[in-house]
Amino acid sequence: MRKLDIGTALLAAFALWTGAAEAHSRHLHPQNLPPVVLPPPASAPYMIAVDADPAHALNRFAPSAAFGAGVDGVPFHAVPEIYTPSNVGQMLGAGLGAVSYRLYTELSVQDWHWNPHGSFSGGDSGYWTSSATPGKSIVDTFGYRLPRRGFTHDQGNDDDYSRLDDGDLTTFWKSNPYLTQAYTGDPDSAHPQWVLYDLRGKQRVNAAKIWWGSPYAVQYAVQYWTGGDPIYDPAHGMWANFPNGAISSGSGGTVTLSLGDAPNAVRYLRIAMTQSSGTCTTPGSPDPRDCAGYAIAEAGFGTIDGGNFTDLVEHRPDRKQTVTYASSVDPWHGKEDRVRDQEQPGLDIVFQSGVTRGMPATVPIPMMYSTPANAAAEIRYLETRGYSIARVEMGEEPDGQFVTPEDEAALYVQFAVALHAVDPNLQLGGPVFEDNAHDVKAWPLVKHGETSWVKRFLAYLSAHGHLSDLGFFSFEHYPFGSCSNSKDEANLMREPGLVSNIVSVWRQDGLPAGLPMFITETNYSQNETDAAQEVTGGLWYAEMVGSLLSTGANGAFFYEYEPIPLSPAFPCHGWGSYGVLEGDAKYQAQAPLSQYFAAQMLTQDWSVPGSGTHVLYPASIAGGDSWVAAYPLARPDGLWSLLLVNRDFENAHAVEVQFDTTGGTAWFSGSVTQTQFGPAQYAWIAKGRHSYPDPDGPPSTTAVSGGSGATYNLPAASLTVLTGSIGTR
Repeated sequence: MRKLDIGTALLAAFALWTGAAEAHSRHLHPQNLPPVVLPPPASAPYMIAVDADPAHALNRFAPSAAFGAGVDGVPFHAVPEIYTPSNVGQMLGAGLGAVSYRLYTELSVQDWHWNPHGSFSGGDSGYWTSSATPGKSIVDTFGYRLPRRGFTHDQGNDDDYSRLDDGDLTTFWKSNPYLTQAYTGDPDSAHPQWVLYDLRGKQRVNAAKIWWGSPYAVQYAVQYWTGGDPIYDPAHGMWANFPNGAISSGSGGTVTLSLGDAPNAVRYLRIAMTQSSGTCTTPGSPDPRDCAGYAIAEAGFGTIDGGNFTDLVEHRPDRKQTVTYASSVDPWHGKEDRVRDQEQPGLDIVFQSGVTRGMPATVPIPMMYSTPANAAAEIRYLETRGYSIARVEMGEEPDGQFVTPEDEAALYVQFAVALHAVDPNLQLGGPVFEDNAHDVKAWPLVKHGETSWVKRFLAYLSAHGHLSDLGFFSFEHYPFGSCSNSKDEANLMREPGLVSNIVSVWRQDGLPAGLPMFITETNYSQNETDAAQEVTGGLWYAEMVGSLLSTGANGAFFYEYEPIPLSPAFPCHGWGSYGVLEGDAKYQAQAPLSQYFAAQMLTQDWSVPGSGTHVLYPASIAGGDSWVAAYPLARPDGLWSLLLVNRDFENAHAVEVQFDTTGGTAWFSGSVTQTQFGPAQYAWIAKGRHSYPDPDGPPSTTAVSGGSGATYNLPAASLTVLTGSIGTR
């Protein structure tokens, strides 16, 4: 999860003028990171033993596929300024290979018109399908806001509001018609649609007032949450009906319900809907989607006394309204809903600019807020153009949109059927989680029921005969959100455990054996903190890649490739960005940043550029915990490379290296190439928006001698790659 640089000011304003900032920031800043005990000072060189037995290899990979980069939405008019030959040349200089196209519109509750040319189902409004017919190369594409939205906040620029309590009875929320029986094949009760209200504090509630739209719910229940926080702690609690909250014969219109008292004061309430009237938003509409699902214009909760209803919900058309969430949103919209301050790069400019190196790319399809026809047209367009597709990600960040696993899986199946009708060989995957600290949880469906999101998602696919449509598993990785992390040794020590733990958790959730796993978007922090520009950012990136590949996962895509200007690191101090290159106000690449040089070392020193097979082996360090991490690699050119990370910011450390082979103990022999990057090569000068690196690389390269007993010196806070032949002398 990340923000466009134009979003930081909006998020700052939001934090200043709404009490909901506490919950929102809790999501931005992971809590409960594991404690770290820093290693003691080292009095002698660390002895690194490489287990070079081929039977013990941890992974085999090709650098061109394993080391990737992500491109994404940018501020309005920035696309043509970014994708210039000069910029692309500098981006490619980092050495990263495959590209993953990220879809910011999904975070913003928008439909993506991936081709500006296309048609609505009803003239100037309705359900959109972009044209699959190639024409003039597409440079800019846009998201379209959904006027039937039920979210007060979103994970994008957070610049819209919910229609559930905007105070306007002419607007309404409507659920996604693709989650009804006509499209899922399941009973509607298997996909209850819901709207959730957060009263921001526990209140006495015994009544609700609902202004239904069309279609309305015939069967529904007004419920309260029995636990703490259903959004950020969904596994601990249940939704319970108010004593008189279950309605079995609703007739629409405006209803005031006397619910009876809950056992205690409540903060979180929802309306869960399980049977629709089937009436249409527009009477006589020929489009069945207009008549499927549920619509609510406004809803209030409070108390009723002597027939007088006291509403605790704040109804207003901005983000000061009572915070609401919704199970889904109808992707219906009109031409007037186009977003004007951000854009996605056109698929043509991405593939034609050279940034993909002509390699197959991971592309997204809009899923949560679009239609199967629009997604299928995208694949048809790409293949007609002759662009090579490595993988297709199905939407983005369902956990950030609070989608239930069953609803996500139902959409996944429908979109998979549509895409495989275009190309049966497409490798589809997801769910593209933004959460990477622990197993993603969902509300239990029954008391003591399963709460693992992944287990339930897989169970749905399997039960519906579509588990084979999950061709890979993907997630994002932004492990740190602390504002005091520009020189955080503890975070670097945590990183290997964070990656190995979450990969292990998701495999234990029941992913099919051998299913490829990718981090399709990653950087040091969810905030644009300047830690990524410090040497810290480069050390973290190398540590993350080595750790991930050691788990047997297949690769990671660094976020982001584009040269973006520095932004205030709200809510942290300093100015930072996500990129490998610092951009100026016109998005022209300026200085390469620390992660640029770390990427070069991984792709050009630790490994051999290209598609050759590299084999990663385990390494152990005598004495257990140490300041140094080691990742040994057998390369296709016959040489060995050892990636070493010195996570100690105060002290240099020396290491000795031995290789335990099936033929006995060996060492680097003869001349060894030593490449290093640390404070001597790079430093970040913090001067607000005018911050810059000085010195600004490159890594140093020297020749050192190998042999038994040779020591290699690792400067404080540095990366080192040792490359050479090994022998018994």
